[in-house]
Amino acid sequence: MFPTTRLRRLRHNAAVRDLVKETQLNPDDLILPLFIKHGITEKNPIKSMPGHYQLGIAHLEDEIKEIKKLGLKSVLLFGIPASKDGVGSDSYQDHGIIQTAIKKIKSIAKDLLVITDVCFCEYTDHGHCGVMTEHNHEFDVDNDKTLELLVKQAVSHARAGADVIAPSGMMDGMVQAIRKGLDNAGFAHLPILSYAMKYASSMYGPFRDAAEGAPKFGDRRTHQADYHNVNEVYRECLLDVNEGADMLMVKPAHTYLDILCRVKTRFPELPLGAYHTSGEFAMIKAAASNGWIDERAAALEVLTGIRRAGADFIITYYAKEAAQWLRE
Repeated sequence: MFPTTRLRRLRHNAAVRDLVKETQLNPDDLILPLFIKHGITEKNPIKSMPGHYQLGIAHLEDEIKEIKKLGLKSVLLFGIPASKDGVGSDSYQDHGIIQTAIKKIKSIAKDLLVITDVCFCEYTDHGHCGVMTEHNHEFDVDNDKTLELLVKQAVSHARAGADVIAPSGMMDGMVQAIRKGLDNAGFAHLPILSYAMKYASSMYGPFRDAAEGAPKFGDRRTHQADYHNVNEVYRECLLDVNEGADMLMVKPAHTYLDILCRVKTRFPELPLGAYHTSGEFAMIKAAASNGWIDERAAALEVLTGIRRAGADFIITYYAKEAAQWLRE
């Protein structure tokens, strides 16, 4: 007669649990978003994202030193320019806020991986992700005109010293256009991390406060994916792969674990990122501040769940705290 199967034998001892642990979460897996604002002398607290701030260029030295001390190796940059216009021209100027921030960061920590978000919502006076056009008395983003400017933005980031280019606007053909533009400008070595599957989600609210990029009218449903849909995941990702994406991303993460799993299963050979969004972060923060959950336990559980679903790395506003917790 066979002995009774007892799965608890592998759970009884903490050292055994650690030995057989399938999914590991490390500071190396975490990417911290930073919001850089032109001209500010004091750090601006982001009320909907406790512990996060809009930073000026002068604040970057202390910030980067803290990031390095915690063992984090990567940041993702978002910029708030001095002025905005209809085409987001600050985003592709060599003296723009992100270009200046890249140079400053690299002067402080040359080995820190600097990823730059490539889009227009923070830079346009209308808050949309590209050049607007009118059709039948309605305004929408002009896909092809926006591609031309995305290339200019990506190349300017590359000239400033960015290590990875991350287009997020969900324009059709954006990866192909940026890849060609980077190659022609002498940056064939730079990888593209594509926001391959970015949903039109309610989980971006606090981010729009932080980046000052909320649309002044309408929404982004004509270019961001419908959260009811799954099958188009494969088409979106395959298009980006064929256009030259080196890495893929799913956004949001916590509420889209099924999508993460599907993408990783379909494209196991490609590094996969997940964006644990501002809204997902803020929900944990709010519940913890009310004493409803243990913040540390909940945050680490969620981040581990994102890794377990297939993410190779996670963009998260919990990067600093998680790095500290993981060291303790």
